Amino acid sequence: MADYANDVLVSTDWVAEHLEDDSIRIVEVDENPALYAEAHIPGAIGFDWKTDLQDQVKRDFLGPDDFGRLFGERGISNEHTIVLYGDRNNWFAAYTYWYLKYYGHDDVRLMNGPREKWIAEDKPTSTDLPSFEPTSFDAQSGDGAIRATRDEVRAVVDGGNGKRLVDVRSPQEFSGELIAMAGYEQEGAQRGGHIPGAASVPWAQAVREDGTFKSREELEELYRGKGVLSDDPIIAYCRIGERSAHTWFVLHELLGHGDVKNYDGSWTEWGNLVNVPIEKGA
Repeated sequence: MADYANDVLVSTDWVAEHLEDDSIRIVEVDENPALYAEAHIPGAIGFDWKTDLQDQVKRDFLGPDDFGRLFGERGISNEHTIVLYGDRNNWFAAYTYWYLKYYGHDDVRLMNGPREKWIAEDKPTSTDLPSFEPTSFDAQSGDGAIRATRDEVRAVVDGGNGKRLVDVRSPQEFSGELIAMAGYEQEGAQRGGHIPGAASVPWAQAVREDGTFKSREELEELYRGKGVLSDDPIIAYCRIGERSAHTWFVLHELLGHGDVKNYDGSWTEWGNLVNVPIEKGA
C-alpha cells in the first residue's frame, strides 16, 4: 500500500482476489482461537497462539526446528508469501508476523483490517479445513535485533543506554489502576504500573475504527508527539507481547524506524520479577 515505508500491507480486496493463488498461504491467528472454526477466509490455515506457537513446557517461543516443522506440516514453505489476519485488530496476527520475521521469513504480509472487517464486508467465509501437502520450512536462527529480553530492559532502566521504552497498554494499565484486564487474569502480574521511564502510547491510537492503520502522516504525528519517533532505539512492551508486536509493526514496518524491538515477556514478566523498579501514575 502507498506511502508507508515498506510494502507489507494487503487490502481485504487484494486477499479476496488471491484466494486461489497457490503461491500464497493465508493464516489466521486469533486471540480467541475458537473463532477460526466458526468461520474463516476460504483456504486459511488456523494457528492457535497458545498451543501451536508457544512452547508448552516453558514460557518461550518454539525453537527454530519446531517452528519450521509446524509451518511445513501445515503446507507452508519458505517460497510462500504468508498473509496474516485475525481478531482484535490483528493483535496476534501482528505477533505472528513479528515471529516469522524473527525466524527469517521476509515474504510476509498483514491484512489491513481484522477478520471482523472481512466479515462486515460480506466477503466469503468457510468452515472447511484446508488440506495442503506437507512441505519443508527452514527457520533461521532467531534475530535478536527485533526481540528484547528482560536483561536488556533492565539495562535501559538502570543506565538509559539511549533507548526509549514504549508502553502500548491502556492508560489504566499504564497507571497501575488496572493490574489485569477482564478475562485475562492468567496474564496478569503481582503489581500494577509501568516500567520506569516508559512513554505511554496505547496501540489502539494507531488504527481507525475498522481496524485499518492510520496514514503514515497521522502515525508520524502520533509517535513524534509522544517523543518516541527519533533516532533512538525503541523497545515496545504490553502485557504479554501481542499488542506491542502490533506497535512494533507500525514503527518498524510502516514508519521504517530501523531499531525497534518487542519485549515479548512484557509486563507479565516485569511485574512479577523480584527486586525490579516500577512506576505508577500517568
